Amino acid sequence: TGTGYTEIFTMPEYGYIRVSHTDQNDARQRVEIEALGIPTKNIFTDKQSGKDFHRPAYEAMCRRLRKGDIVFVKSIDRFGRNYEEIQEQWRILTRKKDVDIVVLDMPLLDTRRDKNLLGTFIADLVLQVLSFVAQSEREAIRQRQAEGIAAAKARGVRFGRAKIPLPDNFHDVAQNLQNRRLTLSQAAEMAGMSRTTLRRRMQEAGY
Repeated sequence: TGTGYTEIFTMPEYGYIRVSHTDQNDARQRVEIEALGIPTKNIFTDKQSGKDFHRPAYEAMCRRLRKGDIVFVKSIDRFGRNYEEIQEQWRILTRKKDVDIVVLDMPLLDTRRDKNLLGTFIADLVLQVLSFVAQSEREAIRQRQAEGIAAAKARGVRFGRAKIPLPDNFHDVAQNLQNRRLTLSQAAEMAGMSRTTLRRRMQEAGY
């Protein structure tokens, strides 16, 4: 009052970005979020699976959110890939925290618009369908991974850490242990292994 102009207040805006793995590029999401003019300090990025919402950046963003704030996310599968948890988190943000969510790839999922009963009903339907699709895609990805691993194993591909090569004296030690010329403790010490490891490696070698 008395200043001759009206000051306009805008609600804080946040961007949420998620990729499934640390080696995945988040550039496409980041470009769209930054184009909205959201400050870098308000953009939160997680690099982990969307199977649940126990993600450090997401949880940090939620702690900062206040009534009337707006969260932008590129697509619902970047928000999450678990049908029930997407529904629950959406409810927490929009109803408990009274925050608006904007899904850039789906204009119907913009809680700033059509806040009447019909608009809410349509948004809820779209959210349920897209959440179902997101989880279905996650399960399909896991199935393809399992099938790929099984096929690779059938071809003789081995997974996991490479085994440490056996020491040069391994077979002599194993034979002496079998012939009771060494105790298990003595054999393990000579082979430079624990007793459990020695027993396992001997079993693998056919002793």
